[in-house]
Parts: sequence; structure tokens; C-alpha cells
Amino acid sequence: MLIGTIVNALAILAGSAAGLGLTRIARHLPVAEGGTLGQRLQDLVMKSVALCVLYIGVSGSLTGQNMLITILSMVFGALLGELLDLDRRMRSLGDWVQKKMEHLVPGGASSVSEGFVAASLLFCVGAMAIVGALQDGLTGDHSTLFAKALLDGISAVIFASSLGVGVAFSAVTVFLFQGSIAALAALISPLLGDAVIAEMTCAGSLLIIALSLNMLGITKIKVMNMTPACLLPILLCRLSETIPALF
Repeated sequence: MLIGTIVNALAILAGSAAGLGLTRIARHLPVAEGGTLGQRLQDLVMKSVALCVLYIGVSGSLTGQNMLITILSMVFGALLGELLDLDRRMRSLGDWVQKKMEHLVPGGASSVSEGFVAASLLFCVGAMAIVGALQDGLTGDHSTLFAKALLDGISAVIFASSLGVGVAFSAVTVFLFQGSIAALAALISPLLGDAVIAEMTCAGSLLIIALSLNMLGITKIKVMNMTPACLLPILLCRLSETIPALF
């Protein structure tokens, strides 16, 4: 029942490898003035990707149906993430990866953590990830995740070329996230109705917007500390059904 998830993770790894390979080639392309073409291309691609990420975030944020649930998810999610200091833990993991894979991580530890967080959110947020994993676990229908694998693989080529090797590690997040949903589909499917998925997508998309602003150099938001907001709609939507007067 995890075939769809496995294919999705492998597609991200393959796309990341292709993107990193293209980056290595581009670094050696010379120009007459202004350094190397690779440097200029990398900066241009980075800005282009950031704008695309912004578009993805804005589009997804419009799926929300209850503004109060979104606000509460963001506020309490940020508080929980700050208490757990998820950003520091992620950067520590980036340091460890940098030491173990120095020959593959020329951008430093920050590129590992930033690329990992950005790609993980992009590949896990959205209805395709949740609904596809539920179909995978409940009916054995892999078609949605196969389609997502194709999209994620192509996206990974672009993201890895600008965000670095951290994008490849997002395959682990995708496998764990979608695999858990597929394995526990019978238990959690009653909790993941259309309203819950919409609010989870909305909260996650707001984090994607924050990522794009960081990529553009406009802000320095610790997005990792806000990631619990993506899961809180499961609880808040349940409360809104039980105590509608509060919402």
C-alpha cells in the first residue's frame, strides 16, 4: 500500500540529483564579463523559484474556509514551535549533514536546512499529498500519488538547482508523512474531511508564503518554528464541530 509513496520519494531523489548535476555543470560555464554564467543563472533561478513558491502559497491559502481556525492554528502553532525550538534543531541537523557530506553540500549547513524545510513543505502541503495517501492506504489506488510524483520530480530539479542538496532530504519527509497517512488510513480518514484538508492546506500555504519572502531576502522568518500550525486544524476543526459556538 506504500507503492505510491515510495515512487513519490524516489521521484524527488531523482529530480534532486538531476538538479544538482545541472548546477555543477552551470558553475563551469564561462562568460566574458561579470564572473561566471553559472553564478548569474543561479541567482536568476533562485528569484524565479521564489516567485513561483509565492504563487503556490497564495493559491493554496485561498482554500481556507474558516479564518478563525487559520489564525488560531498559526498563533498556537508558532508558540509550540518556538517552545520546541524546531528551527535550532533543524539547523543542528544541517550542521551534522554538512560534516558528513561536505563534498555534496557546497552551500553550507544553512542551505541544507533551508532547502529541506522549503521542499518538505512544498511537497507535503496540499490535497494531493493527503488525499493521495488516503487512497493509497484505503483502496490501493496509486494514481493520485503517481501524478504527484511526476510533478514533484520536475519541481525537485528546479528547487535543487537553487536550494541545494537539502531538497533531496525532503524525500524522507514525504515518505514518512504520506506513508503514515497511508498506513493509518483506516484510523485517521474520519479526521481528515474536506474542511480539515482545506484548513491544513491554508495554514501550510501561509508558511510557503513566508518561505518565498525569505528566499527573496525580504524577511528572515523562522518558518520551521511555525510548522506545527499545519497539523492544528485537525484538532480545531474537531472542536468547531463539537462546540460550534466558539467558532
